[in-house]
Amino acid sequence: MTFNELLIAAIQRSDIPLRFEPGAEEAVAQPVTEMLQTWITAHLPPGESRSDYDAGYRALAVRLLAELAGSSELPPVTS
Repeated sequence: MTFNELLIAAIQRSDIPLRFEPGAEEAVAQPVTEMLQTWITAHLPPGESRSDYDAGYRALAVRLLAELAGSSELPPVTS
């Protein structure tokens, strides 16, 4: 499944309330967030890998998952 197909499937699963209804944004964001979590998790290298590359890759994926879960702040955006 491609990333685009996964995203479209997530949006199709959402219950989109009427415009301006409380919770409308959350209803659309939740399945997209879940899809992103699944996508990132699928790319995690094995935990027993010993290479520095895999350790860095794993650290980045764990950081992204924490940001999606709301347990970590996004890094500051600089322009």
